[in-house]
Amino acid sequence: MSGERSGAGDPAKTLRLLWREPGAAPRRGPRQTLSIDAVVDAGTAVADAEGLAAVSMRRLATDLGVSTMTMYTYVPGKAELVDAMLDAAYARMPRPDTTGRPWRERLTAVADANRALCRTHPWVAGVHTARPTLGPGAMARYEYELSALDGLGLSDVEMDDALTYLTGFVYGCARAEADARAAATDSAMNDEQWWAANAPLLAKVFDAEAYPLAARVGTAAGTAHGAAYDADHAYTFGLARVLDGLAALVER
Repeated sequence: MSGERSGAGDPAKTLRLLWREPGAAPRRGPRQTLSIDAVVDAGTAVADAEGLAAVSMRRLATDLGVSTMTMYTYVPGKAELVDAMLDAAYARMPRPDTTGRPWRERLTAVADANRALCRTHPWVAGVHTARPTLGPGAMARYEYELSALDGLGLSDVEMDDALTYLTGFVYGCARAEADARAAATDSAMNDEQWWAANAPLLAKVFDAEAYPLAARVGTAAGTAHGAAYDADHAYTFGLARVLDGLAALVER
């Protein structure tokens, strides 16, 4: 997973870039033949295919057929570019209309939209967002998500808390799913192949009588899911429990 974090660039430059204000990028350098959107899209394409670590000004310059220095006439640097990529991803995420639907369905739609975002752009879940992006995409996402909680009798703070609780679960699932895919890629083995290779070795050292619960539950779960981890099951089961927890707040 990526070690990048949002909000790491120059705040003033980042906000101008996100909102496409005049002076968003330096004016010195060769005459511009691309656009900020083209640079952001190129960065997103690289991150989608190879991960965020593969994104660099030099790499994008090569892909776009310009010099590395030319890149800085569009974006101030990688930190600001990451924020722009993240905000663009937020802007494009699905926002199905849930007007009039029960609150559980509305929040499920919010969760599903964020999961779809992370599946389309796996690197998104790996960006640390303690300092969130403050662009139009992020604001549109937040507005949409809050609309699912509006009218439920929650205070403004409770609405934000409930949303943080919900999306925190979704992004945790997304990171676990990305980790599982990375493990399969790095080992060149799917879960079934990995267990076939490791189970005989484990049997030689594992004492089921010493760990009876681990032996029983692990076997049952592995048999039920056909693997040690089933991303779809983990998401569906966990989301239901999250909504059950929020019911104590919403239906009080």
